[in-house]
Amino acid sequence: MNQQDGVATSTAMPAAGPGPVPVPAAGGYALQPGWGVTAPAGFRAGGLHCGIKKRKPDLGWIVADAPCAAAAVYTRNRVHAPCLDVTRDALAASGGYLQAVVCNSGNANVCTPRAAADAVEIQALAAAVLGVAPELVAVAQTGVIGEPMPMAAVRQGLTALPAVTGPAGGDAFAEAILTTDTRTKQWGALCHLPGSGEGRFARIGGAAKGSGMIHPQMATMLAFITTDAAVEPEALQAWLRQATERTFNCITVDGDTSTNDMVVVLASGRAGGPPLAPGLPGWEAWAAAAEAVCDRLAREIAADGEGATRLITVEVEGAPDDAAARQVARTVASSPLVKSAVHGADANWGRILAAAGRSGVDLDPSRVDIDLGPVPVCRGGLGVPFDEAAAADYLRSTEVRIRLRLGAGPGRGRAYGCDLSPDYVHINASYRT
Repeated sequence: MNQQDGVATSTAMPAAGPGPVPVPAAGGYALQPGWGVTAPAGFRAGGLHCGIKKRKPDLGWIVADAPCAAAAVYTRNRVHAPCLDVTRDALAASGGYLQAVVCNSGNANVCTPRAAADAVEIQALAAAVLGVAPELVAVAQTGVIGEPMPMAAVRQGLTALPAVTGPAGGDAFAEAILTTDTRTKQWGALCHLPGSGEGRFARIGGAAKGSGMIHPQMATMLAFITTDAAVEPEALQAWLRQATERTFNCITVDGDTSTNDMVVVLASGRAGGPPLAPGLPGWEAWAAAAEAVCDRLAREIAADGEGATRLITVEVEGAPDDAAARQVARTVASSPLVKSAVHGADANWGRILAAAGRSGVDLDPSRVDIDLGPVPVCRGGLGVPFDEAAAADYLRSTEVRIRLRLGAGPGRGRAYGCDLSPDYVHINASYRT
C-alpha cells in the first residue's frame, strides 16, 4: 500500500482506464494530474481556432455519448453573461440533464445588444450539429466584456468541431478555454466504490481556466467536471454547491469577480451500478474524490494568477467552525498588502494579523499564532524573535504556506492565492489591446 493525499492506495493496475494509475484501495482514490474531461467513459471533446482570437484556440466542446445527469453553479455577480441564463434554462427544461457543453474564449458575450440572442444561437447551432435537443446543450463563454461576438467565426467553428472531436480531445478542449492563463489546468481521479466488488471504479476528469478576476464567490473561472459514476441530478447539484464553497470559492487572485463564471459537472453513469447518493455505499468515496479534483483545479488557478510568481496557501485552524476558518483564510489570501509582502519576501506578519482581524470573524488577537512555513513569527498576537534571512528565503519559494491558529475551536479551513507582482498591472493595463 502507499499513500496519496492521505488516501490509501494499492500498487496494482486497473483492468482498464485512460493510463497507468495506482488502483485505490476500497473506499479510496488516487489523484491523477493531466486527466481531463475525456478520462471518464462516455465523453468526447475537441477544440480549435475559429477566429475569435487572433491565433490561439478559442472554441471547444465536451460531448457525451448520451444525456448525462448534470449540475452547475454560477457567478454571484449581478452583472452576468446571458450564457449563464441559457445554461440554467437548459437544466431546468431537461430536468437536470445535459449531453454537451460548448465553450468559447476571447469574448465574454456580455453587455452587448445581441449577447442574449447570440448565446441562444450558439446553443441551437451546437445542438443542430450534434443532433440533440437544445435543452441538452450548455453554453460557457469567457473573454473581453462589452465587445460584439463574431458570430460568423463561431458558426464556422461549430461546423468544424466534429472533425476534431474524440476520446483524445480533452487536451484540445483545455487549450480552447484559456484566456490569460499560461497553461492548461487538468486533474482527475480514480476511485473505488465500496460494495462494488474488486473491479468497479469510477473515474473523474476535470479542466478549468482562470488567471485574473479571481475571488471568492467565484471569479473569471470556468471549470468542467466529468465522471462515469452514476449520480442523480439532485444529489449532483447538492454536492457541487458544497464542493464549490470549499474549493473554487476559496481562491483569490485580485479581489475581482466576473460576469461569466460557471462550474458544470456531468455524470455519464458508464461505470455501472446503481446511482450514488448520500447515505448509500460508494457515495462518500466518490464525493471525496470529486472534491479533491475540484481542489486541485482551484489550486492550479491560484498558482497561475496573472503575473504570479508564488502560490500562497493560507491554512487556518482553531476557528469557531469551518466556515469561519475559510473566511479568515480567504481574507488573508486576498489582502493586497499580504500578497505584496510575499512578492517582496518581506516577513511582515503584522499584515497577516491585521487581515485576519478585519475578516468579520469574532477572534481574540491575544490567542492568534502565525507561522510562515517552518518559521514561527507570532505567538499570542505578539511578535517573537525569528531569523529574518530564513523567513525571507522561505518567502521566495514557489509555494508559500501561511498558517494561523486562532484558538481552540474545531474549525479548520484554507484558501489559495498568489503574490502581487508588477506584471499583474502590466497584463491588465493592456488586456483589450
